[in-house]
Amino acid sequence: MRLEGKALRGGMMGRPILVGYDESPASTLALCWAVEEARLRESSVLVCHAWQWPYPLRPVEREVLAQVERVAAHVVDEGVRRARSLAPDVDVRPRLARGTASTVLLQAAREAELTVLGSRGHGGFEDLQVGSAAVQVPAHSVGPVIVIRPDAMPTGDRTRIVAGVDGSPASLAAFGLALEEAALRGGAVTAICCWRDDGPLARPDWQPFVDSQAIRRGAEARFHDATSHLTSRHPKVPVTTEFVSERPQRTLIDATKDAKLLVLGTRGNDSPPCLLLGPVTQTALAEARCPVAVTPPP
Repeated sequence: MRLEGKALRGGMMGRPILVGYDESPASTLALCWAVEEARLRESSVLVCHAWQWPYPLRPVEREVLAQVERVAAHVVDEGVRRARSLAPDVDVRPRLARGTASTVLLQAAREAELTVLGSRGHGGFEDLQVGSAAVQVPAHSVGPVIVIRPDAMPTGDRTRIVAGVDGSPASLAAFGLALEEAALRGGAVTAICCWRDDGPLARPDWQPFVDSQAIRRGAEARFHDATSHLTSRHPKVPVTTEFVSERPQRTLIDATKDAKLLVLGTRGNDSPPCLLLGPVTQTALAEARCPVAVTPPP
């Protein structure tokens, strides 16, 4: 399995796993995931922490600003120490930068294989399930982003990876990442496509010579063709496909109850262009019962 993982990574070898860390419970879990991801991929870990003066007005004395930076340096050093204690054989490096968490992580993500971060860090509203960075980073990152929510960590020895596939470029990239993660972990993939009969296509009598059942069969055939094509690149990974007539949000959330990871694209075919992330992905970040990976279109 380790040899297959090397073949999957190809030219990506050497790029680190980036993790955002601020000592919050979610970021501590993200750190553990990033270390395990790096161990499986035989890669390194880049522990990233962003800092900035937390008030609208800048401090008068430079020493005050320097003190804030020293506190931030202590945080990233603690993250590096924790990561090294989890896997002494994994190379761990720090990245400390001034700016917002989203800005710093997006810049660092350009040189990373993938990014891992908690659903929310320190600060913000106590009842907020997903912080701004956990939305901004997946929405704008050039690579995959895994978001860890403390109340949705998988228990037991789960290896099943769930992927939402609707034919959009981002969803096909999501299915590819799901196959890769399953290969690394010795797991299986469940690919789910949700077909919705709405609009005029749901009533053939609304338009002449429209056969909604034929359209559905054609969509299902294209779904199986696309997944079969990608699956052929990873023949050792067991893959189950499900083409269902259900709402995607609830179907995918229910499918995560015994999953290790849910993988989705940034936006699906019917996502409004004004949204940073599609509604299905936004719902999953807040409600999925396992970590969520978000992939951009290739």
